[in-house]
Amino acid sequence: MIGVAAGIASSAGLALAQLGPVLGLALGMGMGTAYSLLTLPSPDGYIDQFMSGAALGVPMWGVISVIVIPLASGEMPAWGAAQMRAHFPALVGWVFYGAALGVLVKAFDQAATAVFGAETAPEPARAEAPKRILILGGGFAGMRTAACLEEIFRDNFAVSITLVSETNALLFTPMLAEVAGSSLEPGDISTPLRSSLHRTVFVRGSIQRIDLSRRIVHVVDRELPFDHLVLALGSVPNYFGMEDIEKTAFNFKSLLDAIRIRNHVIEMFEQADREPDPTARAARLTFVIAGGGFAGVELSGAINDFTHGILADYPSLSAAELRTILVHSRDRILPELSESLARYALKRMQDRGVQFRLNTRVTGAQGGVVVLGEETLRAETLIWTAGTAPNPILKSLAVGLDKRGAVLVDSTMEVPGQQGVWALGDCAALADSQTGKPCPPTAQFALREAEVLARNISAALQNRASRPFHFDSLGALCVIGYQSACAEFTLPFARPRAIRFSGLLAWLMWRGIYLAKLPGLERKTRVLIDWLIELFFPRDIVQTIDLE
Repeated sequence: MIGVAAGIASSAGLALAQLGPVLGLALGMGMGTAYSLLTLPSPDGYIDQFMSGAALGVPMWGVISVIVIPLASGEMPAWGAAQMRAHFPALVGWVFYGAALGVLVKAFDQAATAVFGAETAPEPARAEAPKRILILGGGFAGMRTAACLEEIFRDNFAVSITLVSETNALLFTPMLAEVAGSSLEPGDISTPLRSSLHRTVFVRGSIQRIDLSRRIVHVVDRELPFDHLVLALGSVPNYFGMEDIEKTAFNFKSLLDAIRIRNHVIEMFEQADREPDPTARAARLTFVIAGGGFAGVELSGAINDFTHGILADYPSLSAAELRTILVHSRDRILPELSESLARYALKRMQDRGVQFRLNTRVTGAQGGVVVLGEETLRAETLIWTAGTAPNPILKSLAVGLDKRGAVLVDSTMEVPGQQGVWALGDCAALADSQTGKPCPPTAQFALREAEVLARNISAALQNRASRPFHFDSLGALCVIGYQSACAEFTLPFARPRAIRFSGLLAWLMWRGIYLAKLPGLERKTRVLIDWLIELFFPRDIVQTIDLE
């Protein structure tokens, strides 16, 4: 009802989209209902909801005004410069609609809470001991679980929530490649856990040991007891036993990894600028990325744009000397997307200068040489995105593991034989309760798993039945370089089930969707400022850390 009311009240903005009163009202109601159903009540303020809704207006404009409506009218969608100018009033209308929707859903939710009361878990009986929920991991899965538990147990202080993480911030990994490519400042995509979680006790430290029999977790200098344990420890790079690559290659998992890569690229330019030997200079200007999934493709595009963008500061170097090489073991990149989008990404990136080695594996690296089977490359830079594995501490637990090392869980995310022990995200082997297919280790699934898991913990505390996990993927987005991206959205109740598009429109939608998902008003504002600066000024080449 909140979504319907907010959608009707916001639909006036769709008049600018030239949809007509009937279609505008119907779309306003439908989008408002979906927005309210797919988002939990947010603790953020009105300004944050205003910006989140406005950012979501951009992909709504792209899907409905640019694609769906022309197709319904028997026309082919087009997004050239002339068509984009014609669609600009619709963009303004959708952004206005989204901003109003975000604010009104927040206002109506607060009003409903004031009238009907918040949905909270009941207080346990006074004779019961307080229940202790311990979450290990501060990534998407861990932080979202804590946030949902805070919402459920808002006024129930007989339940304590503690989160343990080695870092004190949530890293927004979809934008990590932009940090490595010097498009965004590192701190702008990291949200402090302490300020984001208001009721959760935060403990920063590395986990030494997990004792399931005594129900205690050893963290550096303290012991943390638990009644319910949530394993959200994420994953680590997997080098498949190749120690020389592990010692030589850069990781691409953390914020520090992205900062190191950026500073290393600048260092290679500085060294190449004073290197008289053409062979040695070419090795310094060759950047090899292993892995053709989302991370590898986005990083390759970012580094390629970065290296070409800073050439103006190094007049002694030429574009012909630059090489960004993506190595992938399969016959096409981006196996997560359709073949047509993968072909587009390959062609677009090749046009911009990225080289590809398909059906090829990195088998060794040492002393400025990267080995690709029988081929050797002179390269001073190797970045590894070709494999991950669940956190190795899981191997010490008396629980079942799959062949990857992930914890085997049932459909409710509870570990069989270990009551009150749960796992989700990258470190859990979870199958969808309806399809039986393994849930992929993506942020999209981790966030939905966290919402279901929080409710299942609440149900367990009240001796109610837990809910099995099911979620249909909404699609995927991948940025492939300067103002280009690939997008694939899944429509469960439509034919065809997937809408695919690419280029500038997909890039705008990538930025709009991820800006809306970025936690916190301050971070959204910082990222917007960084993107505006990038339009008018060259990439920054200041080295921020000492690589030695």
